[in-house]
Amino acid sequence: MSQISQLQSMDAGTRRREARTVIASSYLGSTIEYYDFLLYATAAAVVFPKVFFTGLDDWVGVVAAYGTFAAGYVARPLGGIIFGHFGDKLGRKGMLIVSMLVMGIASTLIGVVPDASVAGPWGAVLLVILRVFQGIAVGGEWGGAALMALEHSESGKRGFAASFVNAGAPSGAVLGTLVMGAFSALPNAQFLAWGWRVPFLLSFVLLAVGMFVRLKVSESPIFKAALEKEQAEAAEQAARGGQGAAVRREAPLLQVLRRPKTLIFTMLAGAAGFALQVVLATFAVTYAVSKGADRQGVLYAFAAASFVSIIFVIMGGRLSDKLGRRPVMIGGLVLFIIYLVPMFQLLSSNNIGLIFVAFAVGLMIHSTLFGPLAAFVSEQFGTTSRYTGASLGYQLATLLGAGFTPGIVAQIFKDSGQNTSSVVWYLAIMSVVSIVFILLTREPKNNDLEAVRS
Repeated sequence: MSQISQLQSMDAGTRRREARTVIASSYLGSTIEYYDFLLYATAAAVVFPKVFFTGLDDWVGVVAAYGTFAAGYVARPLGGIIFGHFGDKLGRKGMLIVSMLVMGIASTLIGVVPDASVAGPWGAVLLVILRVFQGIAVGGEWGGAALMALEHSESGKRGFAASFVNAGAPSGAVLGTLVMGAFSALPNAQFLAWGWRVPFLLSFVLLAVGMFVRLKVSESPIFKAALEKEQAEAAEQAARGGQGAAVRREAPLLQVLRRPKTLIFTMLAGAAGFALQVVLATFAVTYAVSKGADRQGVLYAFAAASFVSIIFVIMGGRLSDKLGRRPVMIGGLVLFIIYLVPMFQLLSSNNIGLIFVAFAVGLMIHSTLFGPLAAFVSEQFGTTSRYTGASLGYQLATLLGAGFTPGIVAQIFKDSGQNTSSVVWYLAIMSVVSIVFILLTREPKNNDLEAVRS
């Protein structure tokens, strides 16, 4: 009996429990990975310019720190290719375990990188190397976690199930920002000397928790069914006197690249969502602090807003099951374009309450785009190349949208005499581009995931 048949033969209660277990583990694993990855964003905004890029003009130091931040995004597509290849060949579960191990070790080591006073420029070099490993790990993590949730869920609930993976991003942001915010209460000299390092060292504890959870997750039934079918075809071919190797499929990456339009459209459709997300996590924090707001208060305001947004990410995924992925995502982008000007006005208020409102409204609007995105991307590809295609499309979108955006935004803000209108125009144009490519992409919510297509 195939894995799909076995799953279908379970009673409804057992199937639901199985799906809930996988979704919960994907959410928890994604939260831990994004704690590590987005903790770096907070540190790049408030710590690294002063620790690794001393002696520079304040905003020049910020741009340099964001350059190391971008290295992680450059590495994410590579992680998607590496983990996607083996995830499509060997299975989703094993790759999720490896990705978490790489992330946990890299993040822990960031906590012991010597600063500029000890290592000079080599401290920044080590930071970039470890950031690259973070990027490779998260590039493999997202695709596996999204596919495990998606491929265990029932048709009509895929957007809801996959949204829990993306909900791990704000959850990780909450956790990382709260921990970093707690240590930022130290006297400034102590915080910059050692306080900022502790949140990274705590990654090792989270690694142990995450590995315990990941080892208990069952493999995707859809992937197992595809593997069984491939093995049966090979056996049948061999029995007829042919070569079993004749039915072996080509490399997953080649399958994806044979349909470049899908990959390119997916990348451009998702890019603006990541640009808006990363601006809130980095530039908006730096901007609010530069206007006189208390650093710890701003970090806590962002953490509280991120916590509120978690439920909206899930609601966005659920709404996309009803209305479709495209209408919900486009609606979120249009609302964010309208909101950009008042958002920066609130951020410059030097009032923590209003800064919280700025973050909360921005993240709630962003969630309507971010919630459906996991399903929207993953549903574009067939089973035998889904890990590679979804990972590569999603990570190229993060590279284009988020990898360089903090540095670009900080640079154009500096060059314009610290005028936010240039930032607003940049983000608005990116949002319009993504709207166009969402419209050009086929609505995927009713695609048959069990169809093994390249």
